Parts: sequence; C-alpha cells; structure tokens
Amino acid sequence: MRQQSPKKTVLACALLVGATVIALNGQYSLTVNFDRLKNAQNEPQNWLIMNGDYNATRYSKLTQINRENVSDLRMVWALALGGMQDTGRNGPESEVNPLIDNGFMYTTDGWGTVYKIDARNPDYANFVWIADPGVDHEGNTSRSRGIALWEDKVLANLPDGRVIAIDRENGEILWDVEIAGANEFGRRERFLTAPLVADGKVIVHNGAGDGGTRGWVAALDVETGEELWRWYAVPEPGEPGSETWKDDHNAWKTGGGGIWQTGAYDPETNLYIFGTGNPWPAYDAEYRPGDNLYTNCAVALDVTTGEMAWYFQYTPNDSWDYDEVGVHMLYDIEIDGLMRKAVSHFGRNGFFYTLDRTDGSFIKGNKYVNDLNWTAGLNPVTGMPLEYDPNLDVQIYNPEARAMRSDRDEMKRTCPTWHGGVAHQPLAYNPVKHIAYGVGTEGCFSQTGAAMVPASPDGNVDTRASERRQYDSDLYYGALTAVDAVGHTVIGKAVTDIEIRSGVVATGGGIVFTALQDGWVIAYNDETLEELWRFNVGTPLKGAPVTYSIGPRQYVAVQSSGRHLHPVNYDNLENSSYLFVFALND
Repeated sequence: MRQQSPKKTVLACALLVGATVIALNGQYSLTVNFDRLKNAQNEPQNWLIMNGDYNATRYSKLTQINRENVSDLRMVWALALGGMQDTGRNGPESEVNPLIDNGFMYTTDGWGTVYKIDARNPDYANFVWIADPGVDHEGNTSRSRGIALWEDKVLANLPDGRVIAIDRENGEILWDVEIAGANEFGRRERFLTAPLVADGKVIVHNGAGDGGTRGWVAALDVETGEELWRWYAVPEPGEPGSETWKDDHNAWKTGGGGIWQTGAYDPETNLYIFGTGNPWPAYDAEYRPGDNLYTNCAVALDVTTGEMAWYFQYTPNDSWDYDEVGVHMLYDIEIDGLMRKAVSHFGRNGFFYTLDRTDGSFIKGNKYVNDLNWTAGLNPVTGMPLEYDPNLDVQIYNPEARAMRSDRDEMKRTCPTWHGGVAHQPLAYNPVKHIAYGVGTEGCFSQTGAAMVPASPDGNVDTRASERRQYDSDLYYGALTAVDAVGHTVIGKAVTDIEIRSGVVATGGGIVFTALQDGWVIAYNDETLEELWRFNVGTPLKGAPVTYSIGPRQYVAVQSSGRHLHPVNYDNLENSSYLFVFALND
C-alpha cells in the first residue's frame, strides 16, 4: 500500500460556515454519523447512502409525489457537471446517483471529481466546491458508481486505484491512499462500486474479475485510510474453498469473482453482505474444474475482522457469465408462517432468491425472467440448481444450453442472456407492501465452446493462444419486474425497447421510478407497473433516480452518465454529464 501526500484542487463557489445549516423545516446537524446511517429510513428528506440505507432497499417514505399527481412532474433545474474529457464514444462509464443531506448534494463524475452542490433554492443550484483529485486519463477508464458520507468527510474511490477522503466543508483532500494496483501478471484492479462506511471503516472492492484478477473486499480506517483487512473472493491454495479449484495450472491467480455493486450492512450482526462475480476465464468451465468458490456467491463478512461468516453459491462452475454482483437487500419478513431475517437477490441467472441473512441458508427461490432454460429449476431444500452434482468437477446442467469445449462448431442457446435478468443495477424493496423491484434485461443468447490455454503453470492465461467463442444475443429488451417477496411470484412486468442499465427507487406515494439509456425518466404504479409519467432529458441515463425533500417539497433527481458498451439503437443522442431535478408544479 502506498500512502500519497494529500492533494488539493478545489474550486470554491460558495461558502458554508459553521457546523449546522438552517433548512426550511428546521435545524439539522451536518454530521453523518452511525446513528443517522443506521436510521436513514427515518430521514426521507435525505439520501445518505448510495442504495438508500444500510439495507440497500432504495425505499423512500415520501408521499407528496403520488399516483394521482405524478403526471404534473416537471424539470425544475439542471446542472452541468464535468468529466467528459477523454471518455470515448460511449461517454463516461459511470452509474451514479447524488447523495443529499439537508439540501446539499454530493456527487462525482466518471473521472472521480467530487462536487458539493447547494440545492436549497427551488429553481436552481450552485456549486459549493469542486474537488479534482487529478486522475490521469492515460491508462484509466472514466468510471464511477458513487461516493459515501461519514461525519465531516466525503469518501470516494478513483479510476486509478486510489481512495480519498474530502473535507465536507471546504473540499480539501484529507487523505489519499492507493489501494488497487495490479497482480503479478500486470492485470489491473479497478473500483466498480461506491464505498460504504460501517463500524468506522471504509469498505471498498476490486471489481476487475473479468480482467483476470481476483476480486477482493478491503476495509480502511476512515480517519487515516490505513488498510485494516482484505478478503479475497478466490482463495489461495490451502485456504478454505481452494479445494474447489481443481486445475493444475493455478487458475485461482486470475480466477475472477469481482465485486461491482456496493453491499448491504447489518448493524445487528456486524455483517457486510454482498455478491461476487463470475469465475474467469468466463466461458471455459473445463479450464477451472470445480465449483470455483467464492465466485457467483452471496458472502457475509465480519466488518471488524474481515473473516467470512457464511456464503451461498448460486451457480457453481458457471460458464455463462452469471455474475451475482447485484444488490442484496436486507429486511425482516414472514415466509411460510415464520418470521425470517432475510437477504434477497435478483439473480443474474434468472431466479429471485431469499436467504437467511444470519447464516446464509436457503429459504426460497423462484424464476422471475420470462425465459430460462439453463436449469430445470432449484432444489427446494438447498437452493442449488436441480442438476447440480457435487461429485462432478465440471457441471453439466442442461446440455442443450451449455457450450463445452466439444461444442466448438455448435451454438448452444441459453436463457437468460449473459447480461442476466438483473445484473448490478440498483434494486428496491417496499417494506409496507413486501414487493421487490428489479430492472434489467429479458432475452437469450447463443455461444460456442472455446478452450482457454494457460501461459505457464504460474497461473496466467495465454489469451493469444486461447480459442475465441462465437456468441450472439437474441433481440432482447429491458424490463422492470415486481416480485411478491412473500410468495416469490411475479406480480408485474413493464418492458422497454432496450435493456435498463439504471436502477429503481420505490416511494410511499405508490410510485416506482427508473431511467433509460435513451433518455427517458419514467414513473410506474408500484403494484401494477402501469406507466404513469415519462420525460426525456435528451441524453443517455445510467444513473439510478433518487428522491428527497426540502421543506414540504419532494424532488426526484437523476444523473446522466453515458451509455452501455453494448450496441443499442440510439446513436442520435449525445452523451453529457448533467444532474437533472424534477418536482411538482407549484
């Protein structure tokens, strides 16, 4: 770990004096402490954590905007951000939503510049400060998925592998530490999540599993940036789980398991719960025989020690790229007559799962996508795919839907698509109606088999000598899916022309909001998923909407952030870096 001297590039656009600010509805402390984060649901006027609260449910109790009046929603202001330099044809590959604390917004762009915005005026917004940490555009990717607030700090992880802490009052960089680097083969680690602060620790992740690195979670001291512990998603030989990597060429060294969505935190058990990505190489299961732990898993870590408390693997020995990196939501619910401390997940593999968050045991699971053929279903006791055989080194599942090395000349059609039903897009859960909402993709894809070749017994992959698979996606489409979390039945589905790369927020007003890559912000009835309102901002959207209030007025905010790398037909839209805010007519 390399400690860098603090840097400061700050544009001061306004001054904030003192420890408190007078809001329209009272006086509030600006200190974002543990009690506030733990009880974030009780502050619906604010949005203090990227996924809404420690439970990652993205639910707001606000009701001013509701089914009856949402058609009157209009844009009240927009603010241009930076970060468009050297981003390429797809724009900044960032999926960010702002954080809001008593009328002040905090956000970032793809290059890691952090903005504090005074949003208390109902008609416009001003920058308080802009902090540019000086990320070198050469060799890095413009990508961010958000920031965190803690006490007097804004925490951000950067495209060049650094984590920084910024003073919330004046924008000065307090500490600056390089955490992500490269493995022994020169393969880069990258941050693909927002940090989260729990138990006085900043939790960050390496998401570059598909780049031939091992995913990891690290905890840093929030006051100094000192690394306290690190847990790897792929174990070294001799560690628990290493026996599930049964090759003889050290595939574990490039084994994948990237983490690219922020996890949830359970203060009661002090567990950090998150999902891990696919094993790598992604499409050749025979290169890495075994279940390949702890890839494609839900994992719970003790925040104090970094030790694993439990895991649940969704798709052992995956070869479809079914990362299970998506949001894992925490809530208490009665299922089959028993109150359960649940963690639920829209699997990329097409199943909606509920696990016990205290020990990871399987409770219930059911299909939520329209088309699924890679397995016949889930074992009702274990939650494993019905065809899973613990005695096999390479799982077969449905042979008509799984391309092995011998299938070099035959396309095998698999559902859902390798994008999954829901990938990493932020989800939502309504705790009053017990409805979970996922946004993503419907469709299938086809691929041939391909054999990967090790470069040497040391563990690297010879990508030049390896075979390349052929693949093709069906004409797929986007979907917002509502699932009854008690019975695990799909109660509604709204489809869109293109896959949804944004996220969702649910409100007490009976509304679900999402955003599309072709520029639409959309409101749906939270029970029927009937469309109630839409507005086009004229630029691609991948950031998830959030809602907040200042005084009696409720707002909805969404940030533009480029388009997905996979082709879609909206090249007439130009990329931009903007924050858009909506409210009802006065």
